[in-house]
Parts: sequence; C-alpha cells; structure tokens
Amino acid sequence: MVLSINVAVLLAVIIVLRLRRRTEARKRTDEQLTVLIVLVFGVLVAPTAFGQGILHVVGQLADGITQSGH
Repeated sequence: MVLSINVAVLLAVIIVLRLRRRTEARKRTDEQLTVLIVLVFGVLVAPTAFGQGILHVVGQLADGITQSGH
C-alpha cells in the first residue's frame, strides 16, 4: 500500500494549526514562517480548479467594487 498526501492539504492543516495558537505567544520569526507557509500554499493552490474559482470570485468582487465607485 502506498500512502500519498497532497502537499497543499498538508500545508492547509499546518496553517490552521499555526493560526489557532495565541497571538501574544508568537515571535517575529514565527510570524514570518507562517507568512512563508501561506505563500507556498497559495502558489500550490493557484493553478488548481479551486484556485481558479477563488480568482474568478475575487475578480468579480473587485469589478463590483470598482463599478460601484463610479
């Protein structure tokens, strides 16, 4: 039996666990590591159908906000 795990899913779990910790207990390097993990997660998710769906929704939201300003 071969066990495979999607790296994006693993990073999502790590992000959730890191963000559940108390904010006061975080050091600057800890926060920088969290940002780096989130950026890598974004790069991994972006080319997927889920990532493209998020991009489409955010694009429509931005268009709506831009058009409401005119």
